[in-house]
Amino acid sequence: MASQLPISKPGLGFQPPIPPNSPRTCCRITKLLSCGSELLLGPQNWDHGKLYSLQEQTDHKVGHSIGSYISLEMLRRFPKKAVYCIGIYPFLALNLQSKKQSTIVKIAMSRVLSTTLSFLVASLGLLPRQVLRLVFKLYYGKSWSNTAYEAAYSHLPKYHTMCNVLFMAMTEFRKLSETPDWEFMRENQDKITFLYGIDDHWGPLQMFEEISKQASGIGLSIENEGHTHSFCCSEAGSVWVAHHVASLIENKLASSCR
Repeated sequence: MASQLPISKPGLGFQPPIPPNSPRTCCRITKLLSCGSELLLGPQNWDHGKLYSLQEQTDHKVGHSIGSYISLEMLRRFPKKAVYCIGIYPFLALNLQSKKQSTIVKIAMSRVLSTTLSFLVASLGLLPRQVLRLVFKLYYGKSWSNTAYEAAYSHLPKYHTMCNVLFMAMTEFRKLSETPDWEFMRENQDKITFLYGIDDHWGPLQMFEEISKQASGIGLSIENEGHTHSFCCSEAGSVWVAHHVASLIENKLASSCR
């Protein structure tokens, strides 16, 4: 059904119907929600509204999850400087079997849906701090540390933060829909180690098995302590992974000194 969008010029009434999914309508909805965010939350001059893509994250940062892909790119760009690449709960390819991931893909790939979600999440920032904290605790459970909760409800309910999260997710999904570069991994398998979780749709065990077939020399291990992809949000998960990574580095240094 066509929608009718009124315009402000006097005497013209309304303009011709525009299909709801047309580029013009999407643009208007996006602008409307962006303006609404400014009215509700005030102007947010976050680097003048710049959005950071997967490529730009590769240029500046390394972390876990998608950081595993980024670290492989760093290894590709600086083969003489990179000594060891450790991927924690790695996100290296789209998981088409995950319904949750498929839903996130649909939202991130739609400008209207991602803008709407960003606006709704930003609206939570209007809630009193104690209420917002309770909302996050109910949603994420009690396993997170107080530091993680504080960081979440202090930074996530912001329009531009969510826009950037979903924009980067879009660039990730586009890139990781491609087949992993198995030849590159085989050539550098002595420099690569991955840690996988038991139930992780970002780094499923079928990818673990595929890596073991395609590049058998890559170090692979599975975490069985009950931590999750968001291990860094709990003290127990952070400590366990820190010890695991430290042991990997110690073993690598010891083997290189022989």
